[in-house]
Amino acid sequence: MGACCSCQMGVTHRGGVSYHHCSRHKDKNGQVLAIGNRGARVRLQGSTKFVSMFTRQGRKGTNQDAITVWEDFGGNSGVFYCGVFDGHGPSGHKVSRYVRDTLPSKLSWLFIDSHVHGKAYLKHDHGSDDKVIDVSDSKDPVLSSWKTRIAKSFKEMDHDLEANSRINSYTSGTTCVSILKHGDNLIIANLGDSRALLCTIHGDELHPIQLTVDLKPRIQSEYERIKRCGGRVRAMGHEPSIYPVWMPDQDCPGLAMSRAFGDFCLKDYGLISVPNVYYHKLTNQDEFVVLATDGVWDVLKNDEVVNIVGSVKKRSMAARFVVDYAVQAWRHKHPGLKTDDCEVVILFFKKRPSLAKSAPEAEAANLSAGPDSDLVNGK
Repeated sequence: MGACCSCQMGVTHRGGVSYHHCSRHKDKNGQVLAIGNRGARVRLQGSTKFVSMFTRQGRKGTNQDAITVWEDFGGNSGVFYCGVFDGHGPSGHKVSRYVRDTLPSKLSWLFIDSHVHGKAYLKHDHGSDDKVIDVSDSKDPVLSSWKTRIAKSFKEMDHDLEANSRINSYTSGTTCVSILKHGDNLIIANLGDSRALLCTIHGDELHPIQLTVDLKPRIQSEYERIKRCGGRVRAMGHEPSIYPVWMPDQDCPGLAMSRAFGDFCLKDYGLISVPNVYYHKLTNQDEFVVLATDGVWDVLKNDEVVNIVGSVKKRSMAARFVVDYAVQAWRHKHPGLKTDDCEVVILFFKKRPSLAKSAPEAEAANLSAGPDSDLVNGK
């Protein structure tokens, strides 16, 4: 089944999303909206002129993924917040939805509270337009300030989750990849192994730029931190290519990422909730950004994803096309495995898409028929 709007939205502190709004606000297309702080419009599905969203449950049980887009974020017209959350563990679906509903409010209030810093940031010249800046390596005081504020909000989010007695997050958690777009400024915060991908045009060709690093335990710096804290990183016999994180004296929980919200059984053993933060100054060559869970990236390459999105004539179908391609690729590449949940948010930067090479009409028609078509994609 495709995505449907969830009304499991709780009240967040300082004017966040409230449950009763979720069933009372609809856009002109009848899609359900919620109202966030300072009038931000919150979407859990659907599309606008600039946004396409879609999620499909895999064959592993409950769909543990969650997505959201906040328009006019922080009460600022034209500002977008987009987030993708990949839950895992017995209560992963509850964790991902709780973080989805709570984290944006924390980030938006930090954005408001740092109004002076925000103005300085938005006017700052960071050099090369094509450069994606790792804020951790930047000596710019404004970017460093934003890194500190974002890290603080993630830390508070993790504390709130641990204190929530209604959600058992001891062996459950969620990743998070999110972006904040204000004018030509793009801030990316990543926690875990979901991914943000930028599409830019070089000549007549679509070109992918990976904005984040998949934070897996095998990355040297992540591995060393986990080992220093007493955690274990090792593969099991039935999955020799995957190196999860384990507790020092128990073969659990076997976490396939090195950073996440929740999973408090591992927080003393190297798992952290500190995001990597990046900055990119958008140019006229930049077309869109794709956020997706690892269910997509495990089977599709970056260039395949940007070409799929670039081939879709109707923007509202773009996220679904990526998900459908991923599902078909799962069945082709991993016929013996259960398909993972797949979730995509696409934020377009321009009112009209640039001309790009389109997939054949027959192929696009087969794909739009859904994941049960015989077409094999992702080659």
